[in-house]
Amino acid sequence: MRTSSSRNLRGAIALAAIALTHATASAQELEPRLFSPAPTGMNIVLGAFGYSFGNILLDPAVLVEDLDARLVILTAGYVRTLNVFGASAKIDAIVPVAGGDWKGVLEGQDTTRSATGFGDPRVRFSVLFTGAPALSRKEFVAYKPGTIVGAGLQVWVPLGQYDPDRLFNLGSNRWVFRPQLGVSQTLSRWVLEAAAAGWFFTQNTNFFGGDRLSQNPIGALQAHVTYEFSQGFWAGADAGYGRGGRTSVNGEEKETRISNWRLGFTVALPISSHDSIKFAFISGLRAGKGADYNTVLGAYQYRWFDGP
Repeated sequence: MRTSSSRNLRGAIALAAIALTHATASAQELEPRLFSPAPTGMNIVLGAFGYSFGNILLDPAVLVEDLDARLVILTAGYVRTLNVFGASAKIDAIVPVAGGDWKGVLEGQDTTRSATGFGDPRVRFSVLFTGAPALSRKEFVAYKPGTIVGAGLQVWVPLGQYDPDRLFNLGSNRWVFRPQLGVSQTLSRWVLEAAAAGWFFTQNTNFFGGDRLSQNPIGALQAHVTYEFSQGFWAGADAGYGRGGRTSVNGEEKETRISNWRLGFTVALPISSHDSIKFAFISGLRAGKGADYNTVLGAYQYRWFDGP
């Protein structure tokens, strides 16, 4: 029979992982277990694969009709759990490399693009300020989660591949800031979660054709229900909604306000005390304008602790 220490630590591998995300700045990214605790001093490295297909709009400022895209994303990431004034916290970073093809109709003309390169890297700091004190690996064995409230800030750094003469790019050529606030409630093997986020964009002063792009903030909500079966193996259903983000080009507003849903399913499975894998499928239901595509995701992650 496995010890409670083994069960808790295996669970922590899945809980501490950064979300499986793709290179686009979608307001409907689904991130189950984002505000779940883990022992301090944990390090995680991961490699992820994602495949998206459908109406993938990286910047919605120009209306493209009949858009069809295929996008493959490889992501490398790192997570570090921290003790911040007695609270459980973490910092994570991801760097995506993507390749894809886009086909659509712009102003009555067929337009296509193929691109391969780096997307915009992301960094995030998050802290659980109630219900999740910073605990060592030994202390975490006896920890019983209940109601947890946390917050975070994620930043997109505009270093991805970008060409102002192209409508479709892997980078956005602007900073993006996403503050997040979330709450989770553990009920035996069930975990119920809800989170709210806002997306804030700086201007892209060298948008398609040399224009100036600005975008209003986007508000997003998401909810998750997960069930832990045993040994840290869990599965969950996810839902998210985003609205806002109307864009302006050279001060002229466009009819580009986003309004759409995302639905998903996630499975995480620890392989050993150091390794785990994770899979997800995400699909969209567009209520208005916005990206409408399906995504299949998979990741492997390896974790270790500082010291013995």
